[in-house]
Amino acid sequence: MVKKKLVLSFPPRLIQQPVTNDLIRKFDLEVNILRARVVPRESGRIVMELKGSSKNLKAGLEYLDEQGVQVDPMVQEMRHYGEKCVQCTACTAVCPTDALTVEPVTREIVFEPSHCIMCESCIAACSYGAMESQF
Repeated sequence: MVKKKLVLSFPPRLIQQPVTNDLIRKFDLEVNILRARVVPRESGRIVMELKGSSKNLKAGLEYLDEQGVQVDPMVQEMRHYGEKCVQCTACTAVCPTDALTVEPVTREIVFEPSHCIMCESCIAACSYGAMESQF
């Protein structure tokens, strides 16, 4: 199984089309939508994780290209700057995936990047600039 995190940008003409459904049904891919902004008559953007066989993933990506969907690898990452963090735990309260947690013994913030879906809620919650989104 191959897994890729991608950013899909849809032109307005495709917003009402079942493109994501086709990835699942026609290409037997697992689709995990991490973040999405889809509005009728506007372009749309979905951050997703696609998982499947190498052959099916390649065919699914070719299908997206044929449909006019721009596919880019997700290169955004979140960074936690421990030297700026005051351990207030505001970020842990808004993190939907437990990428930010409190270590029970030391009571320090622990950031697990593999759990992060780049929702950026932590950035707004942190008054000290300890979380940052980087491209």
